[in-house]
Amino acid sequence: MTGPRLAGRSLQTRLALAYAAGFYAAGVLVLLFVAVPLTSVNAATSVGRPSPGAITGTGPGIGLPQLLTGSVVALILLIPVSLALGWFVSGRFLRPLRAITATAKSISAGDLHRRLDLGEPVDELTELGHTLDDLFARLQASFDAQRHFVANASHELRTPLAGLRTLLEVTLADPDADADTLRSACREALALGGHQERLVQALLALATGERGVTRWDALDLARIVEGVLVSRRRQAAEKGVDLAEHLTPAVTAGDPGLIESLVANLIDNAVRHNHPDGYVKVTTQTSGTQVALTVTNSGPVIPGDQIQRLFQPFQRPAPDRHGHHDGHGLGLAIVNAVAQAHRATLATSARPEGGLSITVWFASEAHPNRS
Repeated sequence: MTGPRLAGRSLQTRLALAYAAGFYAAGVLVLLFVAVPLTSVNAATSVGRPSPGAITGTGPGIGLPQLLTGSVVALILLIPVSLALGWFVSGRFLRPLRAITATAKSISAGDLHRRLDLGEPVDELTELGHTLDDLFARLQASFDAQRHFVANASHELRTPLAGLRTLLEVTLADPDADADTLRSACREALALGGHQERLVQALLALATGERGVTRWDALDLARIVEGVLVSRRRQAAEKGVDLAEHLTPAVTAGDPGLIESLVANLIDNAVRHNHPDGYVKVTTQTSGTQVALTVTNSGPVIPGDQIQRLFQPFQRPAPDRHGHHDGHGLGLAIVNAVAQAHRATLATSARPEGGLSITVWFASEAHPNRS
């Protein structure tokens, strides 16, 4: 019966009762330590004779009935005093928790800039407040990134649709359009549709990478790289880019599909942002408790302060000499999402002669870092 009743009370009430019980128990112990010895002395004096050296007086003493009556009155008065002290102490301890609760209730997706800022003193509750402030900051950054991503995705998807619509409207409005004109319009429409399809696939790959890893299988990075290189050699040859590899066994654990997507996007990015007679070198190796995948490519010079920007969605390098952008700006964002999902570390450096060198460090299968 006691458990259900306590479960319905507030935390301050339960703490106040607990503190009051402690105060009351302490008072009872003090009275026992005082009253019991006095009672024993009184009983011994009444039964025995006074010692020869005892000092006697005529003043009124405290008899046993008065002592017991005073103790009972003190215990009764101690009940409200203990409850008041318990309520006061619990209220002081719960004041930061009330501030946490009130602020957390007022924070919403549109008001994530607010913080608790509990300050001093530093204890378990203020530490909880600091942890929640960090959580709110991460949520705010996540919501801002999501809004930015949605805005960019809407723009990127709207562009090919608008181009396709304009192409069809112009073709249909031409009264002199012949079969060749219609075939040309259809080929352009197919090209725009292919661009849109690749963009949607890239968005799905990015969303899958950000979702996290749902399966952890043992895999060899060298074998995955071999498979991706086979499917990319023709594309590299058409651009005049040489693909070279130095692959040694590098066994790790993760989602094979996501790891393959990471490798494919690294190689595609290195081939796409390259120049004729350029090269791409892919290496895999094991170093201690980690395995590494490194992709190095020639290409245009990239300022060092622009590297981190390239790992954000829809961020591209500077346009080429014709003013054209190549790709969707999602390749390295997918790489970053898959790496984070596997708790891997990305190390990127801009080469002085042009191009990038990107290394992804995974935990080896013998030393997994997954939870």
